[in-house]
Amino acid sequence: MKLIISPAKKMNVREDELDWADLPCFLKKAEELKEYIQGLSREKARQLWGCNEKIADLNYRRFQGMNLTGRLTPALLSYEGIQYQYMAPGVFEQSQWDYVQEHLCILSGFYGLLRPMDGIVPYRLEMQAKVELPSGVKGLYHYWGREIYEELTREDKVIVNLASKEYSRAVEPYLTSEITWITCVFGTMETDKGGEERVKIKATEAKMARGEMVRFLSESRAEETRIIKEFNRLGYRYSEERSSNNKYVFLK
Repeated sequence: MKLIISPAKKMNVREDELDWADLPCFLKKAEELKEYIQGLSREKARQLWGCNEKIADLNYRRFQGMNLTGRLTPALLSYEGIQYQYMAPGVFEQSQWDYVQEHLCILSGFYGLLRPMDGIVPYRLEMQAKVELPSGVKGLYHYWGREIYEELTREDKVIVNLASKEYSRAVEPYLTSEITWITCVFGTMETDKGGEERVKIKATEAKMARGEMVRFLSESRAEETRIIKEFNRLGYRYSEERSSNNKYVFLK
């Protein structure tokens, strides 16, 4: 069973907290993207990132001096978004680190696919970024193609999707009947203008729940998908009525 999650935009260097274990599996492709971004003007890079001037300055400097094999931080500690705050890997016990290293994968527009202990540097490059490489490749979905999917499913045929639509889209088009794909949905029931009840997903709360789910599964040492249904944190409970074989719905 593999769990997939999205990266976070906010990153940092925490190289002294825990030693990294391996280099990312698609390091050569990340190098190609690095060189492409290094060749952009500051304004072109800012447009690619779709960010304000302050964030553009920070990330432009990062890319200009970037070394993908130096001053590395384990990936799971490098990201600082809401999902990672609720996962709280900084206080993981060794058994939890062992679990996530075996089961958790982080999808990345820059690195492709990361394991928690892969050594990485701070970067900014979302999967939806409109890159135009010299080779003629346009867009990161095109750039990565089937490679993320094939690496993800090389040994495991069960994938638990805790990623956003932006990132799960890098995997979903390639799914075959031999793969069990389960998407976890976290929401609340609301009634629309037509009087029909539907599941309302709030982005921030969903990020919190995804982080808590990874923490819960790592604490449970879960090896079977049935354990996922036992998740009961942040006020969520599994909804049998709203769920299906490939979608597990958790409601507050």
